[in-house]
Amino acid sequence: MQLTDLTWPEIATLDKNTPVVFPIAALEQHGRHMPLFTDSLLMGEIARRAELELGNEVLFAPLQWLGNSHHHLDFPGTLSAEPRVYLDLLVGLLENFIAHGFRRLILLNGHGGNDVPGKQAVFEVRQRHRQRDDLLLLFATYWSLSPDAGTTHPELGQKVMGHACEWETSMVLRLAPHLVKPLDGVTDVPFGNSFEPAARGWIMQDRSAPGHVGDPTQATAEKGEALFQGFTRDVVALLRRMLLWNGKSWDG
Repeated sequence: MQLTDLTWPEIATLDKNTPVVFPIAALEQHGRHMPLFTDSLLMGEIARRAELELGNEVLFAPLQWLGNSHHHLDFPGTLSAEPRVYLDLLVGLLENFIAHGFRRLILLNGHGGNDVPGKQAVFEVRQRHRQRDDLLLLFATYWSLSPDAGTTHPELGQKVMGHACEWETSMVLRLAPHLVKPLDGVTDVPFGNSFEPAARGWIMQDRSAPGHVGDPTQATAEKGEALFQGFTRDVVALLRRMLLWNGKSWDG
């Protein structure tokens, strides 16, 4: 069920335990071979597939395509909201629907740079409403819901999400192959493990001169479809858990 298709009286009559999904992504560089809109294309497709499966059980807001992408700003074309502005935007989205009476809200993310502000947003909103025990406020990045995503296709070499990598390139090849440039001259950029498990402050040029991380040359549309199916399955499973929540308990 799409928020954009409904009237305000229709929204007013919805069960306020209906989960509300806010898909969030980015518009940023994805190497020399991939479109800037990659994260938003992929998040939009996973949300579309999830909505088809769930029908009127879940309400989907439109995709928020602007994200926190400052670490990519050295590459032309990237658009990024200032971190605090972006955090306030996410908080505002949640607060809007709390004001409308809804109790089960999720920021569904498709861009790694949104991870910190997204988690902070749900944390801050929960503190503002600390006297309530009926709110379920979640943040989830779609690939983090799928720890076995690297096994969804037998020929996948990559085990975790990179950037404009085998996974993302495969999914764009499945969704919009005309947007993927020829991979001549594109090489594998290793993930590395600089100072892990510590979290290091970085910009993309610290890691990759061409702007990608991983090996896009191994991408295929068939791998992309397998990844889409796996990611959608796990997103739908989480949304069904939201539907089944008893409205009070810590456990989902």
